[in-house]
Formats: sequence, structure tokens, C-alpha cells
Amino acid sequence: MKRFLLIALLPLMLAACQRETGADPLKLTGKMFVFNYRLAYATYMITLDRIAPVPEGSVVKAEFENPAGGAPLTLERKLFANLKRVALESPDLSCVKKGKPYKVAISVVGPDGATLQTLQAEVTSTLDQSALPAKALVVGPGYDKNPEVFKDGKTPEHFEMATCPF
Repeated sequence: MKRFLLIALLPLMLAACQRETGADPLKLTGKMFVFNYRLAYATYMITLDRIAPVPEGSVVKAEFENPAGGAPLTLERKLFANLKRVALESPDLSCVKKGKPYKVAISVVGPDGATLQTLQAEVTSTLDQSALPAKALVVGPGYDKNPEVFKDGKTPEHFEMATCPF
């Protein structure tokens, strides 16, 4: 009787150990704008946590709405098996407006080109681009003062701030 019961329950026990198919491999955990005042640029920063395995050779593709208008800014990152968190930082931006939501589209693509997951997000800045200086305050690997900003090594009375052409 025990043997019959074990054989009858074995398929149920094995089924309970398997992961559901179709579970999303990544979870959106963070989204924001990063303003780097020293280097005078802004970027999108998106973080994703891996919650399920993905096939070797999979990539994450992101399209960021361009605050200056025009085509979206794109980014592609390979997913590595040992990394539990994925950070996506866009190319440098201009014309970011405070309080305006900007769209981000993310897709996880398998090695065969099939889409495994898609994510949509909106990122809203708490600052305008005008909070940044017009030129980088420092240059080079040693973060030396930018001679275009600090004439003769002296701090200007007012820093020129970034502007959007429209």
C-alpha cells in the first residue's frame, strides 16, 4: 500500500518542484534621473533585479524617451548568470524638465532573438536641466578645474547654467 501511494504521489511531488513557465526573469526596482554637477550631464538610471534564470546569451534592451526630442536613446546590455542586479544608465541627456514623465521601454531578449519579457516605466525628474552648469566644472582623470570655467584658476562670480535650445 505504501509503495502504491508513493508511486501515485511521485508525479505531484515532482511537479511541485518545477518553476512555472513564463515567469518574468527581471523585476523593476528603481528608476530616476542622475544629475552629475561636476561633469555637467544628466542620465536615466534604471535598476532591475533578477528573479528567475534566463538563457545564456540573453540581453536587456532599453529605449529611453529623448527629452530633447527626436529618436529614443537606446542601450543594450548582456545578462550575466552571476549578476543578480542589472543597472541601465542612458547616454547623456539634455533638456530634462522638472515634473514631466518620460517613457522607458525595456525588453529582455533571449539568444534566439525571442522576447522573454517587456517592461514599461515612466521616470519623472525633480530638477530641470538648468540646475546643471553649462560646462563641466572638472576635466581629466584627476578632476582638475576646467580652465574654460575657472579662468586663470579663479572661481567665477556666477557659473553659466545649462539651457535647452527650445
